[in-house]
This record gives sequence, C-alpha cells and structure tokens, in this order.
Amino acid sequence: MKPPVKMMLIYLDETDVFGTGPLYEAIVRRLRQLGVRGATVVTGMMGFGAHLKVHRKRLFGISDDKPVVITVVDSEPVIREILPEIRGMVKEGLVVLVDAEVIDPIDEAEA
Repeated sequence: MKPPVKMMLIYLDETDVFGTGPLYEAIVRRLRQLGVRGATVVTGMMGFGAHLKVHRKRLFGISDDKPVVITVVDSEPVIREILPEIRGMVKEGLVVLVDAEVIDPIDEAEA
C-alpha cells in the first residue's frame, strides 16, 4: 500500500440493520465486493454517541445494544472512492477518516 493511506472508522450500534441483516455485516460484505484490502469489526464493551444513551454489557454478558466499530485501511484514492456508498449505508452512525502510516513487517533477512 503506497502513501497516502487512510483509515476509515465506522461507528455503529450492534442492532443497526441494513435490509434484513446486521448493518456491520452488510458493510463488510460490500467492502469486500469493492476490493478493499481488509476490514475488521470490533464490538465495544461500553460507549455512547449522539443520542447520549450509554451502551454496555449487562449481567451475564447480555448487551442492551453494544457499540460496533469497523476499521478499514487502504490507499486514500480507494477510501475516497468508496466513501459515498458506505456513507449512504450508515444512517445514524459516525464515519471518520484518519491519516495513517502502514508499517511493513520486518524482513526476515534484516532480523
């Protein structure tokens, strides 16, 4: 991946839907179709957003609506190209772009 590199962070609620399934799943599947290098979905233990409702794990690990973050890293042109489509899928979540630097793994010959 060549600079400039962007990281897109997409903040959602676990219960957000797109069509008949989870929004986070629809976004990851669409990112794959669009040829993005990779995406990771992580659920949070606690958080709040624009509505100021605190989301957290409750007794026995049952959630009242956990926060979810999708992280995507690719070249800036790729991220900018897919951004309008992804933003169109996210109705109440937050989409953030951050400048990033990709650190290549150490070559075994150098180690």
